[in-house]
Formats: sequence, structure tokens, C-alpha cells
Amino acid sequence: MADLHDDSAAATPDLAQLQHWTWVMGRAQQMMMESGIGMAEMGRAAQPGAPQVPPVGSPELVRQMQDFWTDNLTLWQRFVDPAAAVPAPPQSEGDARDRRFKAAAWRDDPWFDWIRRSYNLIADHMLRGVDALEGVSDKQKEQLRFAAKGLVDAMSPSNFPLTNPEVVERTIATKGQNLLDGLKNMLADIGKGQLTHTAEGAFEVGRNLATTPGKVVKRTPLYELIQYAPTTERVLATPLVIFPPWINRFYILDLTPEKSFIRWAVEQGITVFMVSWKSADASMKDVVWDDYVAAQVDAVETIRELLGVPAVHTIGYCVAGTTLAATLALLAARGEADKVASATFFTAQVDFAQAGELQNFVTDEQLALIGALSPQGFLDGRYMAATFNLLRGRDLIWNYVTNNYLLGADYAPFDLLHWNGDTTNLPSKWHLAYLSDLYRDNLLVQPGAMSVAGEALDLTRVTTPAYVQAGREDHIAPAESVWKITHLFRGPLRFVLAGSGHIAGVVNPPSAGKYQYWTNDAAVDSLDAFVAGASETKGSWWPDWLAWLRAHGAEDTEAVAARLPGEGALPALGDAPGEYVRAR
Repeated sequence: MADLHDDSAAATPDLAQLQHWTWVMGRAQQMMMESGIGMAEMGRAAQPGAPQVPPVGSPELVRQMQDFWTDNLTLWQRFVDPAAAVPAPPQSEGDARDRRFKAAAWRDDPWFDWIRRSYNLIADHMLRGVDALEGVSDKQKEQLRFAAKGLVDAMSPSNFPLTNPEVVERTIATKGQNLLDGLKNMLADIGKGQLTHTAEGAFEVGRNLATTPGKVVKRTPLYELIQYAPTTERVLATPLVIFPPWINRFYILDLTPEKSFIRWAVEQGITVFMVSWKSADASMKDVVWDDYVAAQVDAVETIRELLGVPAVHTIGYCVAGTTLAATLALLAARGEADKVASATFFTAQVDFAQAGELQNFVTDEQLALIGALSPQGFLDGRYMAATFNLLRGRDLIWNYVTNNYLLGADYAPFDLLHWNGDTTNLPSKWHLAYLSDLYRDNLLVQPGAMSVAGEALDLTRVTTPAYVQAGREDHIAPAESVWKITHLFRGPLRFVLAGSGHIAGVVNPPSAGKYQYWTNDAAVDSLDAFVAGASETKGSWWPDWLAWLRAHGAEDTEAVAARLPGEGALPALGDAPGEYVRAR
């Protein structure tokens, strides 16, 4: 790449051009800052009592602008006269890990090195400008920071063909074929209304995903109940039922065989049931949260009766974990808590005071938009997929714009990203209430503020043994938010902090030998204190969970009769993974 401009002197920008573009970038920064101040002042004038925004001449903003122009001048001097300029500061750890600028040309070619540094300078000052605002609430500042970060990611020079050296090189080498291939990819995505993340046709549910053998033994208008076939002669007497989030397909826990939590649990001698939720359609326009809680209770009762057992182990993942907490509170209120032997929570929140970046999407305007997008009573899953992509825009949006639109690269097969794009529709009535009652108003942690089936919910009445797993880098259910469940439940509780995030932190089989987890048996009041005294264990936390589960019921029984799917009182309705997981 270093000789990219050697073929033509005209390809190298002259001094006047560089001066012009320096002025353009600086002027753009100034315009954005002034525009933001102007809009904030207009909003304040329209809303008496709103936070005071520093005027253009305030010391904070003057200092911010002076710092920007000083840094910009230093960068310019370093470009035009490297020998006389102040040496560039060492590359930060974050810059070194920035995959957008991994190509050597971003540093070796003076022109692209200047573009990269100019972008980083503008991005840094934009984000610092948000932090410098005074008279703005923490919530408003967080919303501004999220919006600014999204803009910063979008304006990266790696996202544009003429300012990305890899794209320029590929375009010359292929004589533009990469741009045609990329246009084809982009038009295909526009046609289906969704960004593609993995190779089409590489994966198929029932062929190489969700292949753990089992049978559908019950089907309701809201869910299918799958029972998996045992692979051991004896199994734990207490069965396990898993409640996955209904905003995604259940097979995140049954990806390829080597990654499948379900297959692994079956191999450990556990009778496993899975709830597979129906993707919403117009027939579900009146479905509310009570219906999902009732479905969890129904699944528990069904399994108890089918196997003739007094209680079941449960797992709730993400939003289904939140619902499982409500289910436990409901059973406690009814005096039926002993129907659940234990409850495991995968990255689940019950206190939404620090629920992370998703709170930026819970405004009156956003809620009104969801209502407008749901005329038939359900929200198209592609909107939720786009929301989650925005939380990691650099990785899940712009990375694919660069690689598959600009470079014209083929999509790589990736089972997790296939699942990520396999969207489910949501009942809009439930979804709106969930966002407003929990994310906005945080009602679940207030005893009696919410009710299900006429019973007031109080999480402090839950005494069921609980295993709570959080992801250290989780951007959807931050570990600090998940931790708050430890302040509410009154029964024995084990908290485990896993390496990685919302998905990889959960789907981490022992055979992979990846990541780590932290445990701390001391009684501590905060996540910081937990981490400070925690012991780190390399690899998967799954074996730790299995040991905990066995400690809450080690009795076993023969894997015969009703322990075989379809051989008990409930006949098989079809093979796993069932019909609902395939429905659009």
C-alpha cells in the first residue's frame, strides 16, 4: 500500500488541497458544536425549567474549542514538517485494538495516516464536548453521548471508499468489481430490509443448527414444549426447563453440536425441556406479560405432572429471566414456591435503574414510534434487530458496510450471527408495557407495584435457590444491573461473573477452553467488592453451574418411560426443534 500514489503525482494531494481539507474538518467540528448548542438553547427556551446549557462564550466551551484548534494545528504541523513537529503521542491501547485501522497503510502512508489522526481528533473532541456540558442531567448526558458515539462511528473514514486505503487498493486491483459486488450485497439487504451478517444458506435449523434429538410434547398458541432424548442410562430425578428470550429463537442454546448447551446438559444426565416461543402475529395482538408468566407456570406444571416429580429446575435467559423472577414471586404469593427447586438466571435484569444503553430507546417518542410500527398488533422483529445492531454499531453495522459493501467480500459462515439475524416478531402491547413498566419506570423492584393474575409481585419474598450469571462485557444487560438481583432475593444465591458478553459469555462450552469466570463466596454488598475479592477460573462456568445444580438435588432415576420423549402421557407432536422455531 505504501506505493499506492507512486504511479501519478496528481494522485498525491498538494499543499493547498491539504490546507483546504484541514479547514473543512475543523469547520465541520465547529459547526456541529455550534448547532448542538443552538438546538439545546432552543429546547431550553421552549421548556421552562429545563437544564441550563452553557452559552457559546462560556469558559467550558471556549476551552473545548481552543483545545481542538490547538490539537488540530499540532497535527497539521506534524504532517507538513515531521522533522520539526512535536512527536506524535504513543498509540493508545484502544487505538491499537481498533480493527478499522488495522491495515498498515493507515500508518505508513502519510495521507491516510493524517486522515486517521484527523478523524480520531474530531471524534475525541466531539465526545469530550458532550462530557463538558453543564446543567444537563446524567440521563440526558448519557443519551447525548450515545448519539455522539453513533455519529462518530458513522463518520469514520473507513466507511467511505475514497478515504479507506484498503478499498482504494481493492478497487484498483479488481478494476471496480469489488464495488459492483458490494452494490449487489447492499441491494439484497435493502430488498429484505435487514443487514446480512453471514453467508446465506450456510446454516439451517434442523440441519446443522438445533439438532439435539427430542420431541415436541406440547403445543399452545404461545409456545411449544420440547423434551430432549436422554443419552445416559440414569438421569437426575429433578428435570430442567429452560425459558429462552422470546425476542430471539431458542436455539442460541442449541447451535452447532459442539456449542450446544442443551446437548451438553443432556450428556451430563439431565432431563431437559425447552420452551420454544411462537413468533408473534396478528392473533397475538392482546398478549401481555401476564400471558408469558402464565406460560412459564404452565410449563412447570406440565413437566411435574408428566414426570410425577414435585419440582423442577428452571433457567431464564435475558427477558425470560426477568419473567422467571416474576413467576417465582407469583408462586411465592400463592404459597407454591416449592414447585421450583432452583432458578438459574442467564444475564437477566430485575432492577432496571442501570440497565445500560437500551434505556436510550425508551423515550416517549420511541414508544410512540413502536406503536406506529405495529398496526396489526405485533412489531416486526427486524426493528428489534436493528436496535441491537445500533448498540454495537461499529461491529454489527459499519464493519459489514466496509467489508461487504465497499470491499465486496463474501460473507463468512458464522452460526451465532445466523441466529442473530433470525428475528422473531413481538406482541406490541406486551412490548410497549415491558419497556415502559420496567425500563422506564422500574416497577418490578417496587413491592406491589406490578401484579400478575391478580397477585401483587414482591421479589423480596422469593426464597428459591438461585444461580445468577452475568457477563463482564455485557452491553445489553450490564453486570452492574444484573448484580442488583442479589439485593432482592432472600434465598441462597450464587453469583458468577463470566468473561465476555451477553451471548459469548453464556454460550461458552468447556471444550472451547475460552474466557474465564469469577466467583466470590464472601458476603459483599457491591459488584466492585465482589470483583475485588473474587477468584478467577479459566474456561467455562458450565461445570460450576452443574456442581451447584447437583448440590440442590443429586438423586437420580432410570431414563425410561416418561423420561423418553413421547413415551409418557404426552404423545410426541413432532421432532425437535419443532414448528414455531421455523415460523416467520
